[in-house]
Amino acid sequence: MEEIWVEKYRPIELSEIEGQDNITERLETFVEKKSLPHLLFAGPPGNGKTTAALCIARELFGENWQRNFLELNASDERGIDTIRTRVKDYARTRPIGDFPYKIIYLDESDALTSQAQHALRRTMEMYAETCRFILACNYSSKIIEPIQSRCAVFRFKRLADEDIEKVLETIAKSEDIKLTKGGIKAIIYVSRGDMRRAINVLQAASALGEKISKKVVYDVSAEASPDEVKDMVELALDGKFEDARDKLLDLLIDRGLAGDDILQQMHREAFNLDIPEPVKIKLVDRIGEFEFRLVQGANERIQLEAALAHVALIGNRLKS
Repeated sequence: MEEIWVEKYRPIELSEIEGQDNITERLETFVEKKSLPHLLFAGPPGNGKTTAALCIARELFGENWQRNFLELNASDERGIDTIRTRVKDYARTRPIGDFPYKIIYLDESDALTSQAQHALRRTMEMYAETCRFILACNYSSKIIEPIQSRCAVFRFKRLADEDIEKVLETIAKSEDIKLTKGGIKAIIYVSRGDMRRAINVLQAASALGEKISKKVVYDVSAEASPDEVKDMVELALDGKFEDARDKLLDLLIDRGLAGDDILQQMHREAFNLDIPEPVKIKLVDRIGEFEFRLVQGANERIQLEAALAHVALIGNRLKS
């Protein structure tokens, strides 16, 4: 029984990270040679950056990898004092055991202030003999050039739908979860390439103790199905503004969805409408304008109804 448990929940290896084969192959080469440069992981959330850093630490240091691995979330501790004290103090001490260096992993490092990044640059330079840094960020452009030039940069790509589907099916089989094809497609739709979110949605849906269908996924993820949003936009384009508004109020008030989320889904579904391309351009342009208004603090209900009104006007011009 113990062997089964260990195999089922064992830590994954670099080669098992889905959707990043080119990156993991290069990282495995560094690990095999035990010659690790400073690393910069950049890319959207939920695609394996933190997992890759943990895999490197485990494969380099073995079972007691935590003794030579420090993980900090730079969005919580992003000031210059953190770099000058905690990071510097850890970097200057020698590693525990027969290892050439320790690893400091700075997650969300693009949240570091400019002063903190300049202090970090000097720390990386001075203590490279005893410590290696792995920086993870969503936007590498927010990392100052001197730090980028000191790192080997790895750009993690957005996960493909088939990669997410493969992981979901593996988890469902392992945990004996009934997951339908419609449920898989719905999870892929709401996760938008984020594996972390896909797994969280799967877990939330499985807690209901039912077969995980498309409806269950949209209920637990607090998102409208693409069909509902598409129908709402098509009703407005057909001149049925009142019907489109009723669907909007159902999503916004009765089901409590956020106005910004509805607009983002309208943007996604605009490209799937059976309308000429110039009309799609106008539609996307108007959706972008209303999204900006919401960001500036405008009333959700009024702006979304106004967005539907503009969609209806575009539909009237399309007919004439």
